[in-house]
Amino acid sequence: MTTNERTAFDSATAENILRRACGLAGLVPDGIEMLRLGDHAVFRMDGGRVVSRVGRHADRLPSVRREVAVARWLAAEDYPSARLATEAEQPVVVEGHPVTFWEGLADGEKYASTREMGELLRRLHGLEPPRFSLPELRPFDKVKQRLGRAAIRAETRAYLTGLAEELAAEYQELDFVLPPGHLHGDFNVGNVLRDADGHPKVIDLDGFVTGPREWDLIQTAMYYDSFGWHTEAEYADFADGYGFDVRQWSGYTVLRSVRELLMVTWLSQNAGADPRAAEEVEKRVETLRSGGSRRAWAPF
Repeated sequence: MTTNERTAFDSATAENILRRACGLAGLVPDGIEMLRLGDHAVFRMDGGRVVSRVGRHADRLPSVRREVAVARWLAAEDYPSARLATEAEQPVVVEGHPVTFWEGLADGEKYASTREMGELLRRLHGLEPPRFSLPELRPFDKVKQRLGRAAIRAETRAYLTGLAEELAAEYQELDFVLPPGHLHGDFNVGNVLRDADGHPKVIDLDGFVTGPREWDLIQTAMYYDSFGWHTEAEYADFADGYGFDVRQWSGYTVLRSVRELLMVTWLSQNAGADPRAAEEVEKRVETLRSGGSRRAWAPF
């Protein structure tokens, strides 16, 4: 059994790993503040001038190495995205956990407008692809990995596993209409932040893959119609900025359901350490079972 399997990945464990990684990278771990805990633990340091990401498991290492390569590619293309914060070799690996350091964008989380998001995504999709290879989008692999580790009820795990199998079959039958290519993989308002000068930049670059462009459009659409996190006007601005309304595509509801499943399994990773997360997972699963409104889902 590895260290990663023996030790729960909670905020204290992640911070300890971060402090050790700072020593290896020649950085001073001042003013550490946790921002969120998911596939990575994300911390703000040094008054927000540096943001660090600590991978939950050693199996995150390939995607983090790809993230560093993507960051360098986008910088070379002068695309407005997250920039690496140190010349030290990245990622820094501590007991198998990959750790990266990024330039902070602002004192707080100030988000881009939805029109800016659509324009930035169109520009991203229009770039010449990188010289290095990107993996193919395989959303159900991530579902399987998360459910294999999640501390949730056996009944809940069985339901989500069955739902994943049903959606995987439907996903295979989708008729995508946009040309495939490189994707951000997790494009949503939380990943397009303003820098200190107010300019929007795309962050969280570890999910880059190749696949149907509809995948990068789906979250903003569902944040509007399933969750009410965007207004009708904000969503219209996004669709206009990109030049395509994914909600009018025949496969939209299937792709939306896949994304909802990923939202539940993402949160399930914290169920063993956070009672609030465990309760929220069960609440979300009940709405998936019943077809109820997603607007009661609490943000995490």
